[in-house]
Amino acid sequence: MAKESGISKILAGTFVFLTISVIAGIVTMIIFYKTEIALMDPTPRPMFTSSTTSLPPVIRLPKNLVPQSYQVFLQPHLYTRIIEVVNVTSPNQTMLFTGNSTVTFHCVQGTSVVYLHSRNLDVSGPVVMNKDTNERIGVSSMKNEEDTRNFLEIQLNAALEAGGNYSLFLAFNGEITENLNGVFVSTYVRLSFICIHRFLAATNLEPADARTVFPCFDEPEMKAVFHVTIIHRRDTVALGNADMRDSNILDDVWKVTYFYPTPKMSTYLFAFTVSEFTDSADSPTDGRTYARPDAIAAGHAKYAANITGKILKFYENYFGINYEQKTLDQIALPDLGVGAMENWGLITYQEGGLLYEDGVSSLLHKEVIATLIAHELAHQWFGNLVTMKWWNDIWLNEGFATYLSFFAVAHMEPYSKMVSSLHNQDSFEVDALASSHPLSPPQEDVQMTFEIEDMFDAITYCKVQSNETRNEYIYDAEDEDGGHTTVAKVMNTWTKQMGYPVITINTTNGEVYQKQFLFNDSSESSDTSNGEWILANVNCAGYYRVNYNRENWERLSTQLETDPHRIPLMNRGQLVDDAFNLARAKLIEVTLALNSTRFLQNERALLPWESTVRNLEYFVLMFDRSEVYGPMQACGMKASFCLHSQILAIDVACSNALPECSAMATKMFANWMDNNRTNRIHPNLRSVIYCQAVAAGGAKEWEFAWDKFQSSIDTSEKDQLREALSCTKKIWLLNRYLKYTLNPEKIRLMDVGSTILSIADNVAGQALAWNFIRAHWEYVSNGGAASLIEGVTRRFSTQFELEELERFAADNNLSPTKYLQQAVEQTQVNIVWVSENKDSVLKWFENETAS
Repeated sequence: MAKESGISKILAGTFVFLTISVIAGIVTMIIFYKTEIALMDPTPRPMFTSSTTSLPPVIRLPKNLVPQSYQVFLQPHLYTRIIEVVNVTSPNQTMLFTGNSTVTFHCVQGTSVVYLHSRNLDVSGPVVMNKDTNERIGVSSMKNEEDTRNFLEIQLNAALEAGGNYSLFLAFNGEITENLNGVFVSTYVRLSFICIHRFLAATNLEPADARTVFPCFDEPEMKAVFHVTIIHRRDTVALGNADMRDSNILDDVWKVTYFYPTPKMSTYLFAFTVSEFTDSADSPTDGRTYARPDAIAAGHAKYAANITGKILKFYENYFGINYEQKTLDQIALPDLGVGAMENWGLITYQEGGLLYEDGVSSLLHKEVIATLIAHELAHQWFGNLVTMKWWNDIWLNEGFATYLSFFAVAHMEPYSKMVSSLHNQDSFEVDALASSHPLSPPQEDVQMTFEIEDMFDAITYCKVQSNETRNEYIYDAEDEDGGHTTVAKVMNTWTKQMGYPVITINTTNGEVYQKQFLFNDSSESSDTSNGEWILANVNCAGYYRVNYNRENWERLSTQLETDPHRIPLMNRGQLVDDAFNLARAKLIEVTLALNSTRFLQNERALLPWESTVRNLEYFVLMFDRSEVYGPMQACGMKASFCLHSQILAIDVACSNALPECSAMATKMFANWMDNNRTNRIHPNLRSVIYCQAVAAGGAKEWEFAWDKFQSSIDTSEKDQLREALSCTKKIWLLNRYLKYTLNPEKIRLMDVGSTILSIADNVAGQALAWNFIRAHWEYVSNGGAASLIEGVTRRFSTQFELEELERFAADNNLSPTKYLQQAVEQTQVNIVWVSENKDSVLKWFENETAS
């Protein structure tokens, strides 16, 4: 596809008209939401009683013992298949795993107590040996701390001596969970003449769940070598961090697999799987790609298998450092709580992140797979080979992996239209809140597990990209000690300060100043007289926003309307983004931001359109609700920011209820329903067509989509259908769909959070979703508590909603996570912004549509 995909002037004009008309429609159309919901049985507002807890004072391990290696033996007792036969009782599944470990460590400071981590394990039989003298040291007591420290405390009869080397043997057993962390079970069904339920065991241990698999020093800097042995059922394959060294049959039921030792690595990277999966024949010689046998047979893993070796070679050349392991396995799991996990030598993915089917999956999905693989492979150097000392510096892992993935995909896939600076917008929004955090906060601020998990946000993943641009200038600086002091000083201002500046430029008197950009800042910019326009932050090289006096904004808007190509493409998108966000921060008038979009009727490039649609979404979230203008018709604008302008145009047209587009979507979907098996909808358009057809239809369309969702074996198709099911405007269907999320046989646990968020994005379902998660918090929070809170509250803009949010947090004794703080702060910002701008926004759209 061409670098700047063409949108004709007519299409562009239609696009901007639609963008304006959608919000005009919001304030003029009426629905009977309350009437319809009164006839349903939606989840009522829950009632809770409050409670409080206290936190332990110290949760970090002492540094007197340094682990060197682990010998780990594990045996998951899970049955990998259970056959359902009519009138025959199927065997009960067993969720037990047993094992033992021997950790060898060096003593750097004498102690008579060994502390390590253990959680949810039944630990027994401690044996401590002096490796230098081969003498056994008596154990006087052993106990597990029953608090968030998860310390396993082992008291010794004699002190360990500084400089000595010791080992600790422990036997243990634990439970394979269904909560997608630690050692967990994943399920799938193979249908033939009989129904066979398949099961597999897998791990997901970042950041602090290795301690649920075996007792260990579970902190990232405490690296060690792992020697792993797994006993598993004979008809299964065991995979681990390293390549298989040997495998032997033990009896009619069990066999044992021995793995080569790993490189020195952190415990959170430890991984294994036990399954009946097979690998793709197209896998490169230095690794294998595993998935369900039927997916492998259908060729769904071919694309991932082919591109992996190429990306790996790209990184080896780019870094000048070869990949350290002898093999690299990847596996697509039916269930996984994160999109993917970079376990060294055994990368795990959700199926949608690895499996691609020609003719069914969209081009966008193909790029998502390539980007995700590139991200995880980058971690083999950033994170696995070089690891942060503690979780406050997780940006060194995630930020660099995100940044480098753009280069890898652009090198491998010429169709890629990704521009890495676009992703700065994700961190810009979070970093404009007072509850944000620095890239590298102090270690003492990141101690509890929920504080560690809070670090995995847009700032950690995206803010580092602008830093890379700055480094072109930083590393040339020299001073008395070779430039190191200068680099440290400049980088400290970047990594240890939260937020970012807004640069205000007055073109009349030449005054330039900066301050921190915050959405809740009430300061105003100065008015000025005439002059030539100026543009700062050319090509968006810096991580900051730019504000101008009103007349310079107007001159820039005029320039964009008359000859936009005098302004660089990156800045045309950034000007729109800056204007809207400055308006949200009350630094400029909201109508000034709206005026900045007028040039789009002559704009052919994609980037400014993406910036505009992204920012107008906030208007829809704030004003497309009865709490602002009274009961109204939901337009359902939910632009998908597609990577290709044709898809983006069709999406916006359909989402804004353009009659021709809705009719097209309904007709195409109806043809599929009539043919039942033959789906002629182009893969790139299916997500849009499915959603619009379900939104325009009723129970018949919804039931058809649900049946197809249940019967499809293609991951991409299932994801598009699952999303489309949330598009219906029928309250009773949304209520039914929410209840389905409580049944893992209908909606997988890993999809619960995203399904509820899709329903919450639908204006007809937002209140339903909010009541639902409060009533079923214990279950649904397993699917991602932070993202649920953040997503469901995006529309909140009333004092009543703020009070409900605060009461919900208190009643459920929720930890004071950054996500919760940001949800509260964003709601406060929304309340003020809507109150101050709803009249001017209404007037602006009325004037624009009237003319």
